[in-house]
Amino acid sequence: MPTIQSIEVCAPGIPLDRVTSFSNRSVSHRHYGLVRVRSSEGIEGIGFCYVGSAGGAIFTTAVKELLAPVLIGQDSYAVEGLWQKMYQESLLQGRSGTVMRAISALDIALWDLNARTHGLPLHKFLGAVELESVPAYASGGYYLDGKTPGHLGEEMASYVAKGFGAVKMKSGRLSPAEEEQRVRAAREAVGPGVELMIDLNNAWSDVTQALQYVRRFEPYDPYFLEEPFSPDDIANHARLAARTRVPIATAEIGYGRWYHKALMDQAAAAILQTDAAVCGGITEWRRIAQTASSYGLVMCPHWFHDLHAPLVASTVNARYVEFFWDDQVLNFRKLVDRQLEQKGGRVILHQEPGLGFGFDEAYLAKFAKWETVR
Repeated sequence: MPTIQSIEVCAPGIPLDRVTSFSNRSVSHRHYGLVRVRSSEGIEGIGFCYVGSAGGAIFTTAVKELLAPVLIGQDSYAVEGLWQKMYQESLLQGRSGTVMRAISALDIALWDLNARTHGLPLHKFLGAVELESVPAYASGGYYLDGKTPGHLGEEMASYVAKGFGAVKMKSGRLSPAEEEQRVRAAREAVGPGVELMIDLNNAWSDVTQALQYVRRFEPYDPYFLEEPFSPDDIANHARLAARTRVPIATAEIGYGRWYHKALMDQAAAAILQTDAAVCGGITEWRRIAQTASSYGLVMCPHWFHDLHAPLVASTVNARYVEFFWDDQVLNFRKLVDRQLEQKGGRVILHQEPGLGFGFDEAYLAKFAKWETVR
């Protein structure tokens, strides 16, 4: 019986090579929360999450003071029970935000540890639908100084040239007319047969404002409109969904199954972008995905293709993994010692035990030091 012997935690802040903008903010650094869980059999599982542009110390405090004491000495296979204990222990401090992300990282590490213990890749340990690869869309289209609609179109076309049949761009920062120019440039560059996703990053505050943009976007046949409003504004997501033929996607920073059920009950989204490093880990992600299947909804998880590829591979109602070609925006890629590859618009699954990769310790050491709880 493998028991949890020790937990290591750190929270590196990694600078972006170039300041990058969304609809309503700019980012120069990304802070990640990392954990390693070691069993009495000497096997380690890893977990991680994104904690924002600052404040990584909140993550380490949550792990060290709230969550690790719950796990040390426990059977690593008691994943459901340990999730409930962590959630209950942090009820007053957590339920969302960084503390829930800390639960997520530790839960991911437990699944990774248990899969490695059995010598199985995570997608097979979970029960696979896909065995070798999963479909992906290429994510990009960010705002950079000097980047014109023509440059955006060239970027989107470059992903199609690499074999992707689906691409995603950012929108919502500029006026409706200017954003239509960007969407038109992207659609003309990729052609009619490629699925074009549009990510708003909470750009709008009301349906009237949203429709000024959406009516301009509809002729270009987007596959989905992502996060049009604040994530907690479920009612406006539902109102917009009822007024456009374009599917609404959201929930990338949704926390727990109860928030997701409210989205489903109010018909606020057709596509859930639930992130296992945000919502409560692999355990909670699977609960949400199974409920979504009952509602006829599709899972297209947000970010972290290294984590979400095996989850998409083991989920019947999951369609795409979000794939970042380089580490300009998803600079977490600099922290891992092995990259997922893609071929023909599909991400090739690791076949090694667990997640199939570890942290790049030499690079990580430049930004953070591990702290150990026993």
